[in-house]
Amino acid sequence: MRGIIFSTLLFLAVSFVGAADGHTFSFGGDQFLLDGKPFQIIGGEMHYARIPAEYWRHRIRMAKAMGCNTVAVYVFWSFHERSEGVFDFTSPERDVARFLRMAQEEGMWALLRPGPYSCGEWDFGGLPSYMLRHPDLKIRCLDPHYMAPVERYIRALAQVVKPLQVTEGGPILMVQIENEYGSYGNDRAYLERLRQLWKQAGITVPFYTSDGATVPMLEAGTLPGAAVGLDPGATTEQFELARKMNPGVPVFSSESYPGWLTHWGEPWARRDAGKLIRELRFLLDKRLSFSLYMAHGGTNFGFSAGANAYGHGYSADVTSYDLDAPINEQGRPTAKYHAVRSLLRNYRAANDPLPEIPAPIPASAVPPIAMEPYASIWENLPEPIASVQPRPMESYGQDYGLIAYQTTLLGQKSGTLLVTEVHDFATVFLDGRYIGKLDRAAGTHTLTLPAIENPKPVLTILVEAMGRINYSQTMIDRKGITERVSLSGMTLMNWRVYPLPLNEEFIVKLRAGKPGDRPGIFFRGTFNLAEPADTFLDMTPYQKGIVWVNGRNLGRYWDLGPQRRLYCPGAWLRKGKNEIVVLDLLQREPCNIAGFPVME
Repeated sequence: MRGIIFSTLLFLAVSFVGAADGHTFSFGGDQFLLDGKPFQIIGGEMHYARIPAEYWRHRIRMAKAMGCNTVAVYVFWSFHERSEGVFDFTSPERDVARFLRMAQEEGMWALLRPGPYSCGEWDFGGLPSYMLRHPDLKIRCLDPHYMAPVERYIRALAQVVKPLQVTEGGPILMVQIENEYGSYGNDRAYLERLRQLWKQAGITVPFYTSDGATVPMLEAGTLPGAAVGLDPGATTEQFELARKMNPGVPVFSSESYPGWLTHWGEPWARRDAGKLIRELRFLLDKRLSFSLYMAHGGTNFGFSAGANAYGHGYSADVTSYDLDAPINEQGRPTAKYHAVRSLLRNYRAANDPLPEIPAPIPASAVPPIAMEPYASIWENLPEPIASVQPRPMESYGQDYGLIAYQTTLLGQKSGTLLVTEVHDFATVFLDGRYIGKLDRAAGTHTLTLPAIENPKPVLTILVEAMGRINYSQTMIDRKGITERVSLSGMTLMNWRVYPLPLNEEFIVKLRAGKPGDRPGIFFRGTFNLAEPADTFLDMTPYQKGIVWVNGRNLGRYWDLGPQRRLYCPGAWLRKGKNEIVVLDLLQREPCNIAGFPVME
């Protein structure tokens, strides 16, 4: 009987009147109303930026087959404005409108989470790194240096998503204002300004906020008239608190967590499926809306992975964004998926079955690939920039990759080298000889330089920028050397700086040569495929670096673990010859690389 009663309530979204016919989505006290009737959001979050565009429809169908009627999606600002003032909403992997239309074609509604700040374990929380070139940047407030690009972004994105609102025949039910603002600041005038900017740009659907279920967070992060999302909402007390703090609007669990994130050097984060099922059963029995964060996590391809700061520490996120989600990184159902699907099926009418689970994307092993030394970072340095003292990479117009700082030592030539601060990992060389490494995550910012005979030794510090902090008060996280370098108490001056962005253009123009044994070597290999299929490249033989396959940046690897294998989508492989390039910051000898059909 319960399934019959809930069938209309839960799954009004399964059939659309038609793209040309608008709907209404509104608030009726503490309920969501679709075309004037109570509607329960059963959401599953996934991020198109973390999924190969060729697999978007498959992942959406997987969420629908699990029992979701809505897709929640972050729009990461920096993913679309890669250089200041230049937006890309049309290239295949950045076509957010196509993703949303695809969700609609599959009978799904959408919750849009456009930031401008997103968090989401994305580099700088989705804010574009060019903003960090301003030395006095203040973020997530009404500071004009921040708000000017925010307003430009909102105007640009609104033009893309305005036709996709439910009122105009599209799938977007609601738009989120900022994200978890009560965990960061208390400027509600800033939140209201964002809402007004969206309205001025033509967004007419309702708005919502998302915050933790505490008094300070809800007081600072909610807005009158905006629905309240709880991250998470799992108890009666949490919902009652939110209704008390912001009465007269619906409250829902905007992030119900099947799993959690993992940093380098940690064991894989796992969450008990039983606890998740109990939370979801509570929400379903109370007819409360919710969204799973994540239904499908995907992958932090390229340099997109973020980081967190705990106290004064620093922890970078791994490349995989599997997140122990019901749909794993490869797009396959897990035991958790089947448990959630079984639960949601119990709340449907007998004559309203769930769709069949889509067939998996093919996956296969790849025999060991012979790798050879191909090029050296040192033979691919650009023209240097003169700099009296080191500055962060952003001040040189660089966003990601590596940056090399080089100076000739005068005065002090040996002793304790102190880098204040290295962001985030560095290898140190004296006259080209490897001396040691510095690691922000491990708290190592010093090492000892030995005395050598050369009266004018050359010091080189090669810095890798890992993820920018995406959450908390320490988000202003510039990369490279952020302040100064000293040797036995003497500040070192007069540097030559070499930006190494490691972008597609840089890799394409890589000059081959004989790398020698100085760390910073590119290794290359080729392999042939009868048919492309997903695979996981096992990087266990290597130490720390980045992998490109057919020019696509798969992300970082690190023998610190726990991640040893990198997801390589079959959609990025070719029938016949394929190329793999590996830059390892520490490895001197090549090792074979094999592919496996699964992560572990």
